[in-house]
Amino acid sequence: MAAPADTPLDPRARQLLRALISRYIRDGEPVGSQTLARHGGLDVSPATIRNILAELEEVGLLSSPHTSAGRVPTAQGYRVFVDSLVQVKSLGEGEITRLRAELPAGAGTQALLGNASELLSAMTHFVGVVSAPRREQFAFRYIDFVPLDGRRVMAILVFADNDVQNRVIEPRRTYDRSELERIANYLNTHFAGRPLADIRATLLRELRAARSEMEGLLAEAVDLAEQALVPPGDDVVLAGQTRLMSVQDLSDLERLRDLFETFARKREILQLLERTLRAPGVRIFIGEDTGLARHDSVSVVTAPYMAGGQVLGVLGVIGPTRMAYDRVIPVVQAAADALGAALNPDSPAQ
Repeated sequence: MAAPADTPLDPRARQLLRALISRYIRDGEPVGSQTLARHGGLDVSPATIRNILAELEEVGLLSSPHTSAGRVPTAQGYRVFVDSLVQVKSLGEGEITRLRAELPAGAGTQALLGNASELLSAMTHFVGVVSAPRREQFAFRYIDFVPLDGRRVMAILVFADNDVQNRVIEPRRTYDRSELERIANYLNTHFAGRPLADIRATLLRELRAARSEMEGLLAEAVDLAEQALVPPGDDVVLAGQTRLMSVQDLSDLERLRDLFETFARKREILQLLERTLRAPGVRIFIGEDTGLARHDSVSVVTAPYMAGGQVLGVLGVIGPTRMAYDRVIPVVQAAADALGAALNPDSPAQ
């Protein structure tokens, strides 16, 4: 029977559980009572340790591999460990400086997302993942329209965070270059500095109220803006997937294939990250908690990144349940802080 994460453990059981999981994370080998007697930090006999380990196994926090006399943590054991036993290390000043240097303000959102994902992977040796900010949260700075073949038009949007997006749209009728220029000038003059959703709502409201020569221009602006200013679907930036091929706990080919298919789809990963959007600080998902099908040996450590008081997205690390949580947790939090600062135009110079 599995124990809930808040299962009360006496101090000796807590100490042994912490020592066993810490050693298993370090060595990757089942941990026996003799090892814990020497390195568990308790002045008790191996027989007493065996009794305590048996109790921890009975409540579902440990399991015994068939080929070993030692024990390994279960997903529930890891949950108790990360919730109440792990001793998080402080990130070194050099690593914090590296994060700030490689996530500089003004670098452009797409470049920052890619850098953050690569950094998370490089610093943890697992998969770095970052959900892209939702475009409707950013003000747009400038728009231009370029006529293509037929009715198709290229909309070029420049956002306040220096991100540039090109979108091919197909309005209801054909527009010539002068008409497109007039509509772009109207949108730039009246709406620069406002979020996309606000612009579209205002255009529709003004069109309904218009009873003048402006009505034609407003209708044309709405025709183009309905498509050009719709935020694109959210995306996820991944880096370091191949690092998992060398992870002992994930070396099974079927398990790896399934995991790589999840990376390719991205849908489950995005759903997992969205669960953390409104939760401050670091969150840890272990085994089945991740919602990643059949990945009982996978953990995900996440944290939201913010700018201007708003949560823009979530970043994190995907790796084995046997990961050094004391190391990964501060890396994820520091990366979230650095990315948020880089995306915040009002943040002080770093």
